[in-house]
Amino acid sequence: MQFRLKKIKSDASFREFYRLHKGKKTSIIVMSQKDKFRNLVVYAAINKYLKTKGIYTPKLISQHFDEGIIELEDFGNKTLLDYVKKARNKLFFYKKCIDVILKIQKIKKIKRIKYSSNKYFNLSRYNIASLHKESDLFFNWYLLGVLGKKKSIRYKSMIKKELNKIYKKIFFKNQFIVHRDFHVSNIMPKNNRLGIIDTQDAILGNPMYDPASLIDDVRIKVPNKVKTKTYQYYIKNCSIKKKQIPLLKNDFDILSIQRNLKILGIFYRLFKRDNKPQYLKYLPYTWSLIELRMKNKIFNNLKKILKNAVNNKIRKKINFK
Repeated sequence: MQFRLKKIKSDASFREFYRLHKGKKTSIIVMSQKDKFRNLVVYAAINKYLKTKGIYTPKLISQHFDEGIIELEDFGNKTLLDYVKKARNKLFFYKKCIDVILKIQKIKKIKRIKYSSNKYFNLSRYNIASLHKESDLFFNWYLLGVLGKKKSIRYKSMIKKELNKIYKKIFFKNQFIVHRDFHVSNIMPKNNRLGIIDTQDAILGNPMYDPASLIDDVRIKVPNKVKTKTYQYYIKNCSIKKKQIPLLKNDFDILSIQRNLKILGIFYRLFKRDNKPQYLKYLPYTWSLIELRMKNKIFNNLKKILKNAVNNKIRKKINFK
């Protein structure tokens, strides 16, 4: 039998991906020398756990954790992004994605996940400190890069103080499994099912985090009408108590803004530190999504501060030195 290994385009992480051809069969080789436990051991364990709950994740074929290598089931070359881009009825695909989120959210009372015969790890839980840790990427990379040290420090304290007030307004408890990077590029159709990849960062969190990640995805521009109908579909089918439904919108808006501030920081860091300028093209649309959610009156003060800190000219900029 002939074996052939072909490198696949990498993502925004430090992992490397290869397609292994074994005759007519293929599998995916994932390599990681940095943070091997999270990128390989945790990834394989969460995939296995979710699979037992009816979520379609790639099966672990073989593992060589010490060498920084795992072999996974091959879900193919196309992500759902490829389908959504061409689809007239984009809402159809987004509803299917919401169905997966709702199925994951039905998983209850999870505290730890088994990764070896007698070994377990605990899923982390979102809190205000972890929300700040993520949004700090906006200050430490994007704001510093576009404003310079002196000016960024001044605005950082003002913005962070306002974000702290906003994060305290989050209503729902962090008791749902959150994929943490749930968007159409991490979903792969196969066998008439939606396969979910990149589960290694899963955490216990707010029910609106994954819907916000999906609906306000910076990588694809979707009409606001589709966004609204996708959100309404979630509301109609979720298990949240009826009297609490109106409280979901604030949480959605807060987490969408928090996530996209983080993404501004990550994408600028990928450009500046990792020499990956291809992510800069997403910055203007990321700002557009933040502006969309800041229409909620709870962001009035934040909106003013951000407008003074980062003007429209900077927000539209995609070329940096």
